[in-house]
Amino acid sequence: MTNQTLGRLSAAVAAAACALTFAACGATSSAAPAEPKPSLAETAAAATQPPAPETTTAPAAPTVIASETESAIEAPVGADSALAVLAALSVKGRAPMTGYDRDRFGAAWLDADRNGCDQRNDMLTRDLTAVVYELGTHDCVVTSGDLADPYTGTTIHFVKGDGTLVDIDHVVALGNAWVTGAFNWPIKKRAAIATDPLNLLPVDASANRQKGDGDAATWLPSNKSYRCQYVARQIAVKAKFGLWVTSPEKAVMEQVLAGCPGQATLADSGYPVEVPLNITDPGADDIGSSGSGSVDSSSDSSSLSSATVYYENCDAVRAAGAAPIYRGDPGYDSHLDGDGDGVACE
Repeated sequence: MTNQTLGRLSAAVAAAACALTFAACGATSSAAPAEPKPSLAETAAAATQPPAPETTTAPAAPTVIASETESAIEAPVGADSALAVLAALSVKGRAPMTGYDRDRFGAAWLDADRNGCDQRNDMLTRDLTAVVYELGTHDCVVTSGDLADPYTGTTIHFVKGDGTLVDIDHVVALGNAWVTGAFNWPIKKRAAIATDPLNLLPVDASANRQKGDGDAATWLPSNKSYRCQYVARQIAVKAKFGLWVTSPEKAVMEQVLAGCPGQATLADSGYPVEVPLNITDPGADDIGSSGSGSVDSSSDSSSLSSATVYYENCDAVRAAGAAPIYRGDPGYDSHLDGDGDGVACE
């Protein structure tokens, strides 16, 4: 038998084998081999197993990119809708400014919580970053730090002694508080709204001075991304202290909140609505009389705290023979301590 005949016979045998086994004889070497069929035992075992739980891929958390004008200060919010709280406020006209004076709200930056540090420095500590304190002040007097200013959306490097940089704003201005109910308050309640952290905010000094005693109807922050929180804070302060709003003021507040209907009021600071101090009202006609709230009637002069002693200026301190006067001494107040070193009228 010739080689050619043998080759033809081998090919025929191979073709017959392919037909019997259903093999893919024409497949190339790159084809994947057929998966083996499971045995009956494997099939039965698989049938008795519970189906594997479906797996889902959790959606990726959204990436939040803050705008350049967005303030880094995020105050804690309360449970109530700002719009709902606003709706519950009384609406009246403005009372006259007759009798208004800053002193009617207590000494400037009174240490209302008695932590040994005035309220101005407490607020700088709360809202500034990279804070540096003056040595020997027990981490009270802030000498420098960075403020993410909510009113302008800019960052301000604060340096103690430069009065053009940062003010502590009364979010509800004291003049506005006076004409919307505070004129009829006891001195302790006026001092409370002047020192409550809910109503205090370190801000750009220029923006604060543009605001003056304005309400929401006359002034809003240039940083539009902060307006909802600004109005919500004003509403929270007015609700806490029982102040009213004027019609134009309410209308602007509603207009602002229409753009953020889910805005909540800010959480309360926990400070009382009257400072727990015995202080006098320098503008009251009848100190200690009913309605002035200047001094507790149950206290006599021998038991009054150091906050009762008040000096208008350093000349008064020297005339009383009390100079120099140190932080914590009777009559010490930050308005006497120009450099904030804890020693006044030296």
